[in-house]
Amino acid sequence: MKDYRDIIIKPVVTEKSMDLLADNKYTFIVDKKANKTEIKNAIENIFKVEVAKVYTMNIKGKPKRMGRFEGKRPDRKKAVVALKAGQKIRLFEGM
Repeated sequence: MKDYRDIIIKPVVTEKSMDLLADNKYTFIVDKKANKTEIKNAIENIFKVEVAKVYTMNIKGKPKRMGRFEGKRPDRKKAVVALKAGQKIRLFEGM
């Protein structure tokens, strides 16, 4: 079993993800191989909250150029976690 802190890589702090906070939904970049159950358990154990639902999506990396060299950004997996009513993650407070 993976450590919970290996599953959750970092929070996503964008204008769209901050708008989701009003609906009690939090956005994270997670390990590409993690499933919804592992993500739910990781969030509950790290932040001590109750998760109602987990939405996941795979994001393909965009192609990028650096002069004449071509490459692409890495693929990643994003999870939007909906918490039960009355629950909050303190990491996002004050943003």
